[in-house]
Amino acid sequence: PAEPYSIGVVTAAGSGGGEFGQRELQKLWGQGSKFVGPYQSIAWFYAATTGQVSIWSGFKGPCGVVASDEAGGLDAIAHAARTVRRGTGAMVVGSAEAPLAPYSMVCQLGYPELSTAEDPDRAYLPFTEKACGFAPAEGGAMLVVEDENRARERGTDVRALVAGHSATFTGASRWEESREGLARAIKGALDEAGCAPEEIDVVFADAMGVPEADRAEALAIADALGAHGSRVPVTAPKTGTGRAYCAAPVLDVASAVFAMENGLVPPTPNVFDICHDLDLVMSRARPAELRTALVLSRGLMGSNAALVVRRGGDSAR
Repeated sequence: PAEPYSIGVVTAAGSGGGEFGQRELQKLWGQGSKFVGPYQSIAWFYAATTGQVSIWSGFKGPCGVVASDEAGGLDAIAHAARTVRRGTGAMVVGSAEAPLAPYSMVCQLGYPELSTAEDPDRAYLPFTEKACGFAPAEGGAMLVVEDENRARERGTDVRALVAGHSATFTGASRWEESREGLARAIKGALDEAGCAPEEIDVVFADAMGVPEADRAEALAIADALGAHGSRVPVTAPKTGTGRAYCAAPVLDVASAVFAMENGLVPPTPNVFDICHDLDLVMSRARPAELRTALVLSRGLMGSNAALVVRRGGDSAR
């Protein structure tokens, strides 16, 4: 880049290079410690993604990593926005997870929220009576966050605006308590965005897939949005791809941008009948005028976050 110190990087991660770590562990147990490279000590460190993006791209501005559980995906975007407001030209932000290597799957077996269903189409069914946990996934997304005026001055299309964010903490697997914590996060994000509940056009749900967690989320949406909570379209595209931990909410933000651009609420794959008072979009995408999206995320260790995103150019309702 022409001004390397004006561009920073921040990512959220639960772990670092899963594939590399798997190979090195196999060498350790199959051939011995002398066959394990020294890079193993940092390659699976959660900050590895930020480091690699920064090094390979030549971005030398403020860099960091957010370790706040799955909600870190939204927290990283908020961190990037704050960094830009303090004067940094632009921030590359996002998350990528690759938790399907054998050793990382063994680590996940300790999560009571992990689905044990063998049928892929029935493994991850949030907000239904058949909910039995979540299916993990690999994937990620990276975004560029910069000052709106600066972006427009250099002729860049502003696809969305980071309007408001808030985060809370309620404790590991304490799903009943997450109702209050998530509701407070939603209200905090709305307050920061100067957004009334009825201005939310679509909600991208956390959708844990655990009955207690699903009930808490549905009630939190009702608590924070009032009567509008049962009318606003809600979606959880991740039921079709799996839950990519810290990357899951960043993928939801990317999906929200596409949804607002195309006037379509994406469906919640494999879910056809729910047991909560939500207007969950199922079966097929729903056409709608979308100007403001609310993205929710909770982590297994107790973090909650909410992010309000407006369509590009809609800085005010």
